[in-house]
Amino acid sequence: MIKPADVSTKRLISLAPDNWVKWVTQIPDIVAGEILNSEFQWISRESDVLIRVESPQHGQFLVLNELQLRYKPEMPRRMRAYAALAEEKYNLPTYPVLINILKASDAEIPTSYALNIAGLRAIQDYRVINLWEVDVEIAFQQPLPSLLPFVPILKGGENESTIREALQILRADEQLNQLETVLAFFATFVLESTLVQEIMRWDMAVLHESPWYQEILREGEARGEARGELRGRKEELYSGIELALEIKFGNQGSELMPIISQITDLQKLKAIQQAIKTVNTVNELQQVLSTNLT
Repeated sequence: MIKPADVSTKRLISLAPDNWVKWVTQIPDIVAGEILNSEFQWISRESDVLIRVESPQHGQFLVLNELQLRYKPEMPRRMRAYAALAEEKYNLPTYPVLINILKASDAEIPTSYALNIAGLRAIQDYRVINLWEVDVEIAFQQPLPSLLPFVPILKGGENESTIREALQILRADEQLNQLETVLAFFATFVLESTLVQEIMRWDMAVLHESPWYQEILREGEARGEARGELRGRKEELYSGIELALEIKFGNQGSELMPIISQITDLQKLKAIQQAIKTVNTVNELQQVLSTNLT
């Protein structure tokens, strides 16, 4: 039985902070120092990790790491705000990095925020790292243990043998072995759930109990509850289903919402919400929808 683990962004990066900051900044002689408190007076986000670093060329500065499951249009403005708040709080220049985990669309992701009002400009550059563009070998060769749980969604990491290799490394290290639930979660995006279960050699119910999985479910529930206060239980379910589809299947899943919105029976909507957790493909989910539309 896999025991509960801390799989937060801070936990992942703290596994090898020197190698992490070398990778995200591409500064070879940089050295990581303290992982700082990233809570600000108005903003507190678990996906932020702020690291004090130092290099001979640039001196002391901050590396702001923002991990997003999928890119959102508001991120450029958010990166500007986070960088400014970090710089003000610690009185150090800030190097912001946006790491996107799953691909949301083919649209180009901007690497800066720019605003011009009556000739006054606000500009904030930041580095963008899209994990689906990162070669999987980097996780094994550098080494970057922080990337091992993401192996299935890295470039070239979707095959069974590579996922098994990552799993062996995680299980061989006491510091890393609790992260296999994260690896399993992302493996379900590229492999059949039955194969993931065989590779992991434990019941997939363990995955549903993992902190990472539960965090994503809570995000859906929170969004649903917020909307539900205004529009009722039905809209709450629609919101939760919409987020679950986006997380598991991306745009292809979101395209099913016009069909699902035709269903008004609460029990059928609950059945669809549960089915999203267990099906492996959009086609399988469409079969579930056909049953519930009748």
